[in-house]
Amino acid sequence: MVSEERIVVDAVELRNTFDFVSAGAPLEHSAYICADTGKIYWTSDTVDLEEDDVPADIYDSDRYIGVPHKNDLGLGRRLALAFAEKECPADYETVARFFQRRGAYSRFKDLLQTRGLLEGWHDFENQATDAALRAWCVENGIEIAGR
Repeated sequence: MVSEERIVVDAVELRNTFDFVSAGAPLEHSAYICADTGKIYWTSDTVDLEEDDVPADIYDSDRYIGVPHKNDLGLGRRLALAFAEKECPADYETVARFFQRRGAYSRFKDLLQTRGLLEGWHDFENQATDAALRAWCVENGIEIAGR
């Protein structure tokens, strides 16, 4: 949804919200930005949140923009494989196998730690996340404040 007026959202709040949505499996945690006020509402199927102020029409109204999960922006498995291809191509097939079952990120990060690449992965992931979130905001008429 693209609003005629710009919606302004704090950069830190947006990143924290995105991290919350992406912390679980897709659709496990959700967050919505109100197009009228820029206020962010969090919901979860697994975490007990104080959801008293969540509007009743949050799932039905076009006034709310759902914050994407990292997989929606290509920041999950695809990003890890891109990093492996660039920084440790000899381990690419191993990394690809990691992502065929649960616990992939743990094994991936352990491998990167042994290769001395974990800090580089965090930098790569943060840069890709910031760029993807900025692009998503532009597409949805959201202005990021504070960065």
